[in-house]
Amino acid sequence: MKISIERGALLRAVAQAQSVVERRNTIPILANVLIEAEGDAVRFRATDLDIEVVDRAPATVERAGGTTVSAVTFHEIVRKLPDGALVTLADDAATGRLSVSAGRSHFTLATLPKEDFPVMASSEYTANFAAPAPVLRRLFDKSRFAISTEETRYYLNGVYMHVAEGEEGPALRCVATDGHRLARIDAPLPAGAEEMPGVIVPRKTVGELRKLLDDDDTEIAVSVSETKVRFATPDITLTSKVIDGTFPDYARVIPQNNTRRLEVDATDFARAVDRVATVSSERSRAVKMTMEDDRLILSVNAPDAGAAEDELPVAYQDERLEIGFNAKYLQEIAGQVDRENAVFLFNTSGDPTLMREGDDTSAIYVVMPMRV
Repeated sequence: MKISIERGALLRAVAQAQSVVERRNTIPILANVLIEAEGDAVRFRATDLDIEVVDRAPATVERAGGTTVSAVTFHEIVRKLPDGALVTLADDAATGRLSVSAGRSHFTLATLPKEDFPVMASSEYTANFAAPAPVLRRLFDKSRFAISTEETRYYLNGVYMHVAEGEEGPALRCVATDGHRLARIDAPLPAGAEEMPGVIVPRKTVGELRKLLDDDDTEIAVSVSETKVRFATPDITLTSKVIDGTFPDYARVIPQNNTRRLEVDATDFARAVDRVATVSSERSRAVKMTMEDDRLILSVNAPDAGAAEDELPVAYQDERLEIGFNAKYLQEIAGQVDRENAVFLFNTSGDPTLMREGDDTSAIYVVMPMRV
C-alpha cells in the first residue's frame, strides 16, 4: 500500500476513528486503526467490539492495500505535522512497518496484519430513514445529561430512541433518566421510521454520534434493528450495538396534574442557582426554592460552610411553596432551555416537578425533589 493524502483530511478521519479506541486493551489489535486504500479514497476503521466507526477520505492511491497501526500514536503524529502538508503512507509487508512521511519528517510505525482486525458483522436493519443533523443533535443533546452512570442499572446507561405518539402526531422520541431526573424530547417522525424498534443507544455511542452532527446541512442516514443502530454521513459510518435490556415505563413518572406554575428567565435562574450552591456541602448540594407572590427565593444552609440566599422576580400566583432540589440537576435542566423562559410545574414539595420551555411540550424534563 502506498498513498498520498492532505494532512487536514487525514487528521479529521483519524481523529474520529481513534476516539472509539479504548485506551486499555487486552486485545492488541483493538488498539489499532485499520487503513484500507483503493480507488481514489482511503478508509480508516476502528472498533472496541461494541462500536465501529469507518471514516472515508479522498487520497491519491499509488498502490492499493491495507494494514493496521496504533490509532493513538498515528493520530498524535498526524496532529503534530504542519498544516497543509502532503502526507505519504507506505506499508512494507515484509518488515511489518508503515512509513509516514511529510516534508522532512519521517516516521516508521509497527503494524499488525489487517486479517486479524475484527470487522463488525453486517446485519439486516428493520427501519431505514434520513434525518437532518440539527434534528438529531437536538434530540440527543437535550437528553444525554440525564443518562445514568450507574453500571448496575445498565438499561439506563443510554438514550432510549423510539417511535411515540406526541402532542402533534407520531414522533421520534429520545428519553434518558437516572432515576433522579428525566428528559423526554420529541421531533417529527421522519418518513421510513414508522416500523423502527425502540432501542437504547449507549452513552459512548451518543458521545461519538455527536461528532457527526456539527454540520447543519448534513442529512444523517439512520438504520435501526433490534440489536444494532447505524448513523451515516457521506464520509463517516458509525455502527453500534444497542443495550440489551428493557427501558422502564417512563410515562408513569411524568406528572400530569402539577398545577402550580412558575415562569422564570432560564439564564438568570441557572446563574442564581450556581451562586447559592457555592456554599452548599459537596455531598448533598441541596438548594431550597421558596415561592410566593411573584418572588422566588433560592437558599442554601450548610452548617459547615455557611448560608446563601438569592431572590429572583418570577411569574408565580399560587400559594406559598417550599421545595428542595440538587443544585446540579437544576443547573443542567435550566441549561437545556433555548428560549428565554423556563416554566416549572409543581404539585407538592414531595412530588416530582415538571419543567419545559415556555409552552413547548416537545421537550419536557422531570426532576425529583430532595428534603432540605
